[in-house]
Amino acid sequence: MHVGCVKEIKKYEFRVGLTPDNVREYVGHGHAVFIQSNAGEGASFSDDDYKAAGAIILEDAKSVWAQSEMIIKVKEPLPEEYPLMRSDQILYTYLHLAANHQLTEALLASGAKGVAYETITDDNAGLPLLKPMSEVAGRLSVQNGAKCLEKPMGGMGLLLGGVPGVAKAKVIIIGGGVVGTNACKMAIGLGAEVTILDKSLPRLTYLDDIFGSQIQTMYSTTANIERLLYEADMVICGVLIPGAAAPRLIKKTHLKKMKTGSVIVDVAVDQGGCCETTKATYHDDPTFVVDGVVHYCVANMPGAVSNTSTVALTNATLQYGLMLADNGVEDAVQKDKNLFAGVNTYKGKLTCKAAADSLSIEYTSLSVLL
Repeated sequence: MHVGCVKEIKKYEFRVGLTPDNVREYVGHGHAVFIQSNAGEGASFSDDDYKAAGAIILEDAKSVWAQSEMIIKVKEPLPEEYPLMRSDQILYTYLHLAANHQLTEALLASGAKGVAYETITDDNAGLPLLKPMSEVAGRLSVQNGAKCLEKPMGGMGLLLGGVPGVAKAKVIIIGGGVVGTNACKMAIGLGAEVTILDKSLPRLTYLDDIFGSQIQTMYSTTANIERLLYEADMVICGVLIPGAAAPRLIKKTHLKKMKTGSVIVDVAVDQGGCCETTKATYHDDPTFVVDGVVHYCVANMPGAVSNTSTVALTNATLQYGLMLADNGVEDAVQKDKNLFAGVNTYKGKLTCKAAADSLSIEYTSLSVLL
């Protein structure tokens, strides 16, 4: 198969879909790999690195799209890339369709086979291709939130862990999954007072077991969220419903009762966000203020640590990418039920039910199409 990887064009996105080590694996499986020139420079991989691994370097993205039967990316295609997608092509990347009607319609119109990293599952119903970026985003959420609490950034002027004789900042984490757990690790490490909420009692038990008296666990209800919001100095939103839009747990009316200069970091922004006032921002202008509350809503947070993120992501995506390249979508999904769950669009049909429900678009089971 002809496999292609293009330079990401999303603003301030420095990750890349394939590392030179990945290229070596694809070439070893008998595939031709096309890399757009300078695609990996933002993650510290040079064209020479890719050439040494067996890749063919092409000067522009259009050439890579045209010559490739499978395109491997990091972020979803942007409007200028929509005309480059075609019906005989596999698109293997993060898609996050539930919050992006325009992209969904473009994918359906193209007929491309869209395989989304974020909906591929594992045998334990986990999301193995979302997990590494959730780990990075969870850790960065506290790192960036702590900076936003500083007065020059619009915050109330708090040091997250305080100092002797001065109270620690109160960090509220909504969602005890991968993002929440990693945020918890960082917040504890920086000395904050941490409360984490989740709807799963087994998950809260697990978090209580591993963190013990370092945190407070709370069952996630509307009342508990409201009560804690008004006490919080920093709120981390990390709720995920696979393939679907994030629940809007923080209402605009809540902000008026929150502390002036407090911070919300909405890691769920890719799926629409957990806060009604969330809107996607970029690394060069990451925050905005609503009713005195600083919002940090960068939609590609892991892109800031592009080398770490690229290696972590491609460690997870490689095995499924090789399955797609070796077998094609149809045979690959028959062999692996977890990869089956990753197919979001197929020949003009929307095959992800959660996205279909969120967008009010007709859903078609992939089983029927195959």
